Amino acid sequence: MIIRVFRVVVQDGKREQFETFFRETAIPLTRSQPGIVSVTAGVPRAETPDEFCMVMVWESLAAMKDFVGEDWRSPHIHPDEADLVRERSIHHYELA
Repeated sequence: MIIRVFRVVVQDGKREQFETFFRETAIPLTRSQPGIVSVTAGVPRAETPDEFCMVMVWESLAAMKDFVGEDWRSPHIHPDEADLVRERSIHHYELA
């Protein structure tokens, strides 16, 4: 199994707009994918007011690639969030 940790920092003043997108589009879209085992999403805390994260567990690299494509090492974003995101990162791990 593959753990995919996705993190974004939103543009100044875009937190509320991004959170709506995150809750209503990104999380449901990811949870609906074949091969997804779990999705855990994190929203900002006081010490990280503009950061969101999503931790996904995929049953296999092939299943993850079916969703994100061959360029799976890149932190992909949905076109609807492109203007909302200032910074993004992605990390992958094997499930221990």
